[in-house]
Amino acid sequence: MSTIDLNADLGEECADDEALLEVVTSANVAAGGHAGGGAVLARTVHAAAEAGVAVGAHPSYVDRSGFGRTSHLSRMDQSTLTSVLHEQIGAVLVVCDSEGVALAHVKAHGALYHDANRHQHAAEALLDAVDHVAQRVGHPVPVVGPPTGMVKRLSTQRGLPYVAEAFADRAYRPDGTLVPRGERGALIADPQEAALQVISVARHGLVTTTDGQRVEMRAETICLHGDTPGSVDLARRVRASLEADGIDVASIRWT
Repeated sequence: MSTIDLNADLGEECADDEALLEVVTSANVAAGGHAGGGAVLARTVHAAAEAGVAVGAHPSYVDRSGFGRTSHLSRMDQSTLTSVLHEQIGAVLVVCDSEGVALAHVKAHGALYHDANRHQHAAEALLDAVDHVAQRVGHPVPVVGPPTGMVKRLSTQRGLPYVAEAFADRAYRPDGTLVPRGERGALIADPQEAALQVISVARHGLVTTTDGQRVEMRAETICLHGDTPGSVDLARRVRASLEADGIDVASIRWT
């Protein structure tokens, strides 16, 4: 791949958003469920727009105390979850409209991201919420998610745009899924290691797993977490390494 997008989860009040906006090309803006919202959301969208960074919504379970990393799926039916997510995505859309920028995509956060990829009713709820927002803006809104799994499968069935994502700062298991955060080695905090992983994905569509295998990992966008230790240095190293390897870094204008 000659071009790759770099995205970061912003507006979460735990990262150097200003510095990351100098590096990334897409921002997933926290919608108030796990962090941000309100004035923080507004400032983040404004800053991203000023930096020329594409703006996406980053909805989650309503779980500020747990930062959205605990599943609430068993407590919510599909309709309720759809309503919660529609409200969050809509909040980002309102600010985008006020700033004169398009809502470029939607990416679920934390436990919701993983639940939607494994459980059909969570995926359906997410896609229904995105559909409601797409009807408001008058065009499809892409969903960002893993290269394989439930959300991609259902998006394809519905004829909805889907953008496959890989991670710079997370390790992968042999089955191509992320090492859970609670396990040793889940995070990649070394900038050089992260850069090598991203180059492998961008150039060859492959990632090296925890047991040394190289498995397929084809992605159009790479996530850099702002709460990873040393995230800004890591992000800068990743971008510099991509550009040095002749890979353009640019937002994918999905809308």
